[in-house]
Amino acid sequence: MLLEVLDLIAGYGSFHALREISLGVAEKEVVTILGANGAGKTTLVKVVVGLIKSKKGRIQFMGDRIDKLSSSQIIPRGIAISPQGGGCFPDMSVMKNLLMGLVTSKEKAEVGHLFRGVTELFPVLETRKTQKAGSLSGGERQMLAIGRALMGSPKLLILDEPSLGLAPLVINSIFGTIERLKGQGLTILLVEQNASKSLKIADRGYVMELGRITFSATSAELQQDERVKKAYMGL
Repeated sequence: MLLEVLDLIAGYGSFHALREISLGVAEKEVVTILGANGAGKTTLVKVVVGLIKSKKGRIQFMGDRIDKLSSSQIIPRGIAISPQGGGCFPDMSVMKNLLMGLVTSKEKAEVGHLFRGVTELFPVLETRKTQKAGSLSGGERQMLAIGRALMGSPKLLILDEPSLGLAPLVINSIFGTIERLKGQGLTILLVEQNASKSLKIADRGYVMELGRITFSATSAELQQDERVKKAYMGL
């Protein structure tokens, strides 16, 4: 497994938001984590990238243990996150926001190559590169957040609720991009409430409820599961 989480317990103070979480993501695989608001999905993401420390358990990335490391030590190892809500720097230009995704110093030619790769996925960022990020629409800010993460050439891309609050046409565009990234062989951990969209792209999925993984299966199996249909697909 590229990423392996084992018996993870974490939370805030005495409250355990995550309770004995175990999951894995293999190289070139897209894995989705489904769950309602408050299930613990974003907390899990923050623990993986070192923003919250675990109380118990183990996280391994590329065979090395990372749960004792800081975020500044974890990210350069090849994990990038597009956070819930985008998290852009509103007073900085689109281009400067993208450059914030660089985790190591790179030659100018390599930076240009990475920028061209991002703008091939999101052409609007090329036309908006001198604008302040705060002037972008919600969908454009989400594209910027994903683009910034890709500027770090990650081995694992974590997308935390990329469709949250977006219009249906923009959601379709975002998931189309995720599908293209999958086709390029990028490993993706996709945290989503939109089960219909995410399960069409993912290879496997986990369902989180109240801080626990309640069940997991292939995407095909989850799409046919009556519990998933009722709770997350409105069927």
